Amino acid sequence: MIELRQLVHQWLLYDLNPSTREEIQSLWEEGNIEELEKRMRHRIQFGTAGLRGKMEAGWGRMNDFIIIQTSQGLASYVAQQIPDAGLRGVIIGHDHRFNSDRWAKLTAVAFLDKGIRVYLLRGNVHTPMVPFAVKRKKAACGVMITASHNPKDDNGYKIIDPHDRGISQSIYANLRPIKWDTNDALTHPRSFNITHEMHEEYFESLSSLLVNRSLNNTTPVRFVNTSMHGVSDRYIRRAFETFGFAPYVPVREQQMPDPKFPTVRFPNPEEKGALDLALATAEREGISYVLAQDPDSDRFAGAERDRYGNWTVFTGDQLGSLFASHTLEIYKRTGKPLNKLAMVASTVSSKMIEAMAQVEGFKFVECLTGFKYIGNTALDLVRQGYEVPFGYEEAIGFMFGNEIRDKDGVAATMVFVQLAAALNAQGRTLKDYLQSLYERYGYFQTNNGYFICNDPPTIDRIFARLRSFDPRTPNLSYPGGIAGLATTSVVDLTVGYDSRNAPSYKPTLPLSSGHMIQFRAENKEGMKIVLTTRTSGTEPKIKYYLEGSGRNFQAVKDLLVRVVQELGDVWFEADRWGLKRS
Repeated sequence: MIELRQLVHQWLLYDLNPSTREEIQSLWEEGNIEELEKRMRHRIQFGTAGLRGKMEAGWGRMNDFIIIQTSQGLASYVAQQIPDAGLRGVIIGHDHRFNSDRWAKLTAVAFLDKGIRVYLLRGNVHTPMVPFAVKRKKAACGVMITASHNPKDDNGYKIIDPHDRGISQSIYANLRPIKWDTNDALTHPRSFNITHEMHEEYFESLSSLLVNRSLNNTTPVRFVNTSMHGVSDRYIRRAFETFGFAPYVPVREQQMPDPKFPTVRFPNPEEKGALDLALATAEREGISYVLAQDPDSDRFAGAERDRYGNWTVFTGDQLGSLFASHTLEIYKRTGKPLNKLAMVASTVSSKMIEAMAQVEGFKFVECLTGFKYIGNTALDLVRQGYEVPFGYEEAIGFMFGNEIRDKDGVAATMVFVQLAAALNAQGRTLKDYLQSLYERYGYFQTNNGYFICNDPPTIDRIFARLRSFDPRTPNLSYPGGIAGLATTSVVDLTVGYDSRNAPSYKPTLPLSSGHMIQFRAENKEGMKIVLTTRTSGTEPKIKYYLEGSGRNFQAVKDLLVRVVQELGDVWFEADRWGLKRS
């Protein structure tokens, strides 16, 4: 094992940022070994879409040093692996977080140094703009500097194509930082500004989702929108104009980009309390619909107030079901054959679209969590002759149309508001519509959450126990049931096991880089659950995704409560390991 002294010496030798250099120097002089071990011992690891972590000095944090090394490695990989990478170039964008602008420029300089053309988007942009520009310019890859909906002290480095383990190897081969200044980022002859051009093309492309402009012009439905202190307000305002809607009412306290996120601790529309200001604004204005995008505007959340004044904040799976049905109806109007329609969802998302596909006759495919998998699965289906107008994951991420094979909070917002307007014209609400889907396809309810564990070895022990639940069995022995339901199948994408695929037991989905196990269970009354538990690539969490289905609303609801309790108490032994429950 490398001595801590050596790790600190390497950092102080190469770090030219006076602030982060001073952080490590001070910790060393103070003898704060515990903190140095946390920051220096393990290098920050790639998650499903890149890097994300706290902005501090150290190999395990986000800082100039890590950005330069990552960019050098990625640029080298792209130059070696992608034909004409120098001419095709890289798209680079950033949000409004602290350091985002500087890190985008440091990324640009690293690519320029490798002889690769750079398209650096000026100012704060929403994350979907990068994959959109990558496709439009046929760029070799894209980089977005953002931490999405993480707390204010975090930032990240999201890579849009290519996704390959070779990138990590290339980073390790290019660790010595070459350039620390950003002087050439905007003025270099191979650095180009295509920001206005891409914005115009993006909104032209977004218009493909427009269904009925005359209805939008005349609808009495009004909306409140929160940008969650992020970048989405200008995009949503223009989208409303493009689609013919009257202006929405913004949540003023959260309307403009603010890296301090003063009104929310976690700027994630899914977090408890995050929509309180938006709901209060809607109550004050007498408005029945709330729209929300996360800070980099690639996710969307929506809420509806019923005639009795009660609010429904739709889950990601409920929105996914509403969007899937809406997409199906739009597709049917074209007269195209349903057997050429396909939709995609992550394996931890609701199985309601699966049930919908079985009834309606279109193709449904599930894939691993993360839009690099959802987008690539969609592209594979397109190559097979399918049209794939929709895909989603339960974490309020939705993909529409053919232009962006990634989640887009602006596109999702505009589909949501059009659906609300169309249903209002029929005298119906989104909640009414969702209930009709339950009646047709079965009742589905989710109960997702997580356990916080800051010790990776403990997480490994928890998952090892799940794989040897019966100590009398020498091989894999998973839990045989939970909350009175018997296990019917187990898919372990970490070790490569699928109980349904005898005799090979090989899973059809690709293996996961982290822990990921999915259980299905049911009882004699026809109650079913799908329970997926996995580690997070960006946070110290064991996440679980739980869905129950059946014909009795209350029975399913009660069942999910019992499953979550047993999951924590028995399967994970939360009290023994000191896990914090969500």
